[in-house]
Amino acid sequence: MPAHNEQDYLADATAAVVSGLRTKGDPFEVVICENGSTDATAQVAAELSERYPEVRSLSAPDADYGRALRAGFLASQGTVVANFDVDYIDLDFLESALVLVAAPGGPSVVVASKRAEGAHDHRARNRRLVTSVFALVLRRGFGMRVSDTHGMKVLRRAEVAPLVDACRFGADLFDTELILRAERAGVDVAELPAEVRETRPPRSSIATRIPRSLAGLVRLRVALWRESAGQRGPSPSPSP
Repeated sequence: MPAHNEQDYLADATAAVVSGLRTKGDPFEVVICENGSTDATAQVAAELSERYPEVRSLSAPDADYGRALRAGFLASQGTVVANFDVDYIDLDFLESALVLVAAPGGPSVVVASKRAEGAHDHRARNRRLVTSVFALVLRRGFGMRVSDTHGMKVLRRAEVAPLVDACRFGADLFDTELILRAERAGVDVAELPAEVRETRPPRSSIATRIPRSLAGLVRLRVALWRESAGQRGPSPSPSP
């Protein structure tokens, strides 16, 4: 769970995850990735790691959601890794996704999609519109097959770890880059419909995120194109 300025929400979110997973009876850990908080989030995370034996906390000086996700994945020890946001937790999704990834021939990545058939997105209209436009750009510009990239995910470590290592973008684009790399590598990516409600104010404004995300998508497109060109190698010289 990435956590930036979440002092008022982190304890309740962590308690919900820990208590819910304890009832399942399977071994688990919760890794809180505090990043660049200017409030007491780092202290709260440290206290939670002392209160619950299943909880560990990491801390980074800079506020970067994507890099916090990456750090949490690399620090986690399970064969399956789930990404939750402090304000976006659904243990029913986790249970359904675990069934999929555990099935023979099941997907290595399961995304909780706000746009899949059966999903219910209760966020403000402008935020739903931005998500739709972002998804359209990914589908038309990158050939993305799933309908959403941000939010909850369940990832099978063995297949996804090399992709996480290859990711170069943080902030708002880590999720997107990871799913794009998975699809391009032939890793099976599935999605389940999600229900989304805003339980606290967004940590960044849409006016800030839109230009930042669009500029990031351009850089990501160029980076992936260069990688593909490098893998193909130089064109053979024409015969004399």
